[in-house]
Amino acid sequence: MTVRVGSGAPWEAIVGYSRAVAADGHVWVSGCTPIADGDVVHEGDAYLQTVQTLRNVAAALERVGAAPEDVVRTRIFVTDISRWEEYGRAHGEMFGDIRPATSMLQVSALIDPRLLVEIEAVGYRAGLGGPTEEAS
Repeated sequence: MTVRVGSGAPWEAIVGYSRAVAADGHVWVSGCTPIADGDVVHEGDAYLQTVQTLRNVAAALERVGAAPEDVVRTRIFVTDISRWEEYGRAHGEMFGDIRPATSMLQVSALIDPRLLVEIEAVGYRAGLGGPTEEAS
């Protein structure tokens, strides 16, 4: 069984994706950004934008029955790599003891020019999403 959840964002239907998908113990969280109550928060602040982004990642994990402790991989997309310590500090606060594999990549832009960071996550928890059905 595959479990798909949305966040309620209008662009999920437009683009055709789920906020998180869980199947056969695995969970994939689509790129999350510093959106709260439908708008970009902490404009210009790389650290606080990353904190909010990670809250959104955690909320997506929770919706499929997972938690940050289940994360094995993150990808951090940033618009200014010179601010890596600000992004990294927030990431370390959530994942410092978990220590997932990660990459931080600079991109030329995100979907809204006020966004400084977007984070994807991959996790694993045995039994999450139930077994995947094999095609016959």
